[in-house]
Amino acid sequence: MTKVRRILVIDDDDAFRSTLARALTRRGYQVDNAADGASGVSAAKTAMPDAIVLDLKLGQDNGLSLIRSLLGSCPDARIVLATGYASIATAVDAVRRGAWGYLPKPFTIDALLAAFEDPDADGPPPEPVDSPPSLRRLSWEHIQRMLAEADGNVSAAARLLGIDRRTLQRRLHKRPERERG
Repeated sequence: MTKVRRILVIDDDDAFRSTLARALTRRGYQVDNAADGASGVSAAKTAMPDAIVLDLKLGQDNGLSLIRSLLGSCPDARIVLATGYASIATAVDAVRRGAWGYLPKPFTIDALLAAFEDPDADGPPPEPVDSPPSLRRLSWEHIQRMLAEADGNVSAAARLLGIDRRTLQRRLHKRPERERG
């Protein structure tokens, strides 16, 4: 496989999946979506993607257990396992099962596209991440994702988060911690 043209995104987080699909579409890729393991394997059979972005935790499904099924449906696809619960053991297990790469969330589109590239290809390697984001930063991003899922409705987002509306409003007035650089 030389060039990735069609990408299948399998992730149970609707906001993340749609945002990633839009960003990839803007870059000229054909993107298919699936919200769970069963529909992901089915979409892989019909779409025959060049690359697959697979979430580790898909509700009741586990992305690791889907790797072999996906490769059985489209053996030439490059699978990148993406997770917010990154660990060395999971990365090793994913590669052993046939995944092409492994990315901790959050990641940039450039990092994702670099993960699909051939490691023998010319060009500089992607920039390594020095340190994971802080707990405060992750909390801020989670709040923003829930707010987006609630279409900007603070009361609905507070219910999704399981906190009081006023508490959420106070947290929204604070700025997230800056990343150390």
